[in-house]
Order: sequence, then structure tokens, then C-alpha cells
Amino acid sequence: MKKISAISSNYATKGLLEKFVNNLLGAYENIEIILVDNDSPDGSADFVQEKFGNNPKVILIRAKNNGLAAGYNLGLQKATGDYYVFLGTDAFPTKDALEKMLEFMDEHADVGILTPKLYLRDGSVDIDAHRGFPTPWTALTHFTYLDKVFPRSKLFNGYSMGYLDFNTTQEIDACISHFMLVRPEVLHKVGKWDETFFLYGEDIDFCYRVKQVGYKIIYLGEVKVLHYKGAGVNRNTAQDIDNAMNTDFEKVSFKDQVIESKNVPSTSKWMRNKITKERTNAMRIFYKKHFMKKYPFLLTKLVLLGIWVNEKMNLAKIL
Repeated sequence: MKKISAISSNYATKGLLEKFVNNLLGAYENIEIILVDNDSPDGSADFVQEKFGNNPKVILIRAKNNGLAAGYNLGLQKATGDYYVFLGTDAFPTKDALEKMLEFMDEHADVGILTPKLYLRDGSVDIDAHRGFPTPWTALTHFTYLDKVFPRSKLFNGYSMGYLDFNTTQEIDACISHFMLVRPEVLHKVGKWDETFFLYGEDIDFCYRVKQVGYKIIYLGEVKVLHYKGAGVNRNTAQDIDNAMNTDFEKVSFKDQVIESKNVPSTSKWMRNKITKERTNAMRIFYKKHFMKKYPFLLTKLVLLGIWVNEKMNLAKIL
């Protein structure tokens, strides 16, 4: 029986952790769960230690909050599995899903990353798990909503590759790190996760590098995994989840900053600002790293201007 190393990088999702860990323990027998807690202010690490400290299958790593990618890299140092599953504490795979994914990987040596059809609590598909690379054209069609107007168009919806059938098995450009099954050999070839990306973009960058070394990224549309989307970043879709990224703490740590909640009028507002800036900064990092040398200077200037405008518009919505 193949061994799975399930690696999760957690920040302040205490309300999900017991369900998350118990689900994994029940879904697969030969598993090690490596939970990296990024200095959560809600007592996540202590909670896991109390609940699962005597379980040899659960490995807790306490770390500074250096971001999602940094957490994954710390988890990799402890991983001993035949396969790695990177996932958020808001992902809940079944035994059937894991077994089918492992079987697929065993039968397809050219596949480096396998992802299932993530679905949300309302039953809809999480289209972020089925992505194309954000080329300038793809980004333009996405941010001008042309992909929404023409959801089945290959020309206008390269962002989520909506012209493909989400219920079938197919090769895609990228998926999100909320749930991806990865061969250890992939890490040997592409190296660790890029810690330049703090909260967003680390998965797209990882997928891009995996494709560059010749591995396929496959979307297994026949296999479904539940995703409590937004629980880790305080989205409106997750407000009903107990302690899911609740930011009403005495202190909040985020990257290189630690703030006292009592000194901030609205910690939640501060957090949304930081998340917005990190999301758009990830766009800049990815473009400069992978695309800047591929496109003309003038186009690069326009792309970076577009990212700046997008950031300012989103920040304005928070005011």
C-alpha cells in the first residue's frame, strides 16, 4: 500500500482542523499528516497538539508566518511518502477519491501533478482548480469579463479553460494548491516551492515549472473533492464556518508584520487590504519571472500598469 504525505500550511483555521485531520485519518490508512502552523493567533497549533499529539500519523510543525509556500517547504522536510498531497485545511477528500487518484498516478508515469474536480458546499465547481496560464491575453479577457460573456470560448476563456468538460479527465495548465497530488520526483527536478510568493501565485508558478520539465498536469473530472473555499482568507463564502480565519485576535501576524488588533480600527479590513496587495503582487512576480522576457517592452509596461490599476480598484472597494 503506497504511503501518502499530506502536507498542509495552516493559518488561523482552528475551527476546521479537527474535521480536517480526522477526515484524512479515516480516508486513507497509510498516511502521514504534516501540518505546518504559521504562527496562527487563534491557538491552532496548541489545539492540534492537544487533540492529536499522541497520534504518530500527525506531525505538527510550528513556524513563523512566512507564507504558504514556505510552509509547504517546511512540510516537505518531514515527508516520507510515495506521493505528496498538498492541500488546504478546507479540503476534504474521501477514501474513494484518494484511491482513484493514486491508481491513476501509478498507471501514468508522465503525470507530475493530479488534481480532482473540487466542488464547493453549494455543489458548484471550483473553477480555480482548472486553470490556464495567465498570459497577457488570458489575463485581459479575464479582467474585462470576456471569459464570463463567452464561457465556452477557447479564445476568450483561457483563464479557466471553460471550453473543456469539467466532468472528464483532461490535461490542463495549472491547478491550485488547495488539493494536488504530486510525485516526489517532480520536486527533485523543479526544486522547492518559490517562497517569493507569499499567499497567491505559488501554485501557478509551481505548475508552470512542472510543465517546463516535461510532466503533465491532469484534471481528473470524474473524482470529486469537497472544498470549503475561502476558509483560509476570510471570504464571505466562509463566514459561517466556526473560527475560519477569524481575524478578531489580540495580535495578527502577516508576513513581516505583527499588529495589535486594539490599535487597528478594523483588523478584518486591514487583513483584506493585505490580501489584496499580496494577490496583485503575485501577478507581478509571476509575470516578471516567466513572461517578461517573452513579450515586448511596451506590452510589459501595459501589463504592469493593468496590475496596478486592478490593485487600486480592489483596494477602493474595501474602503
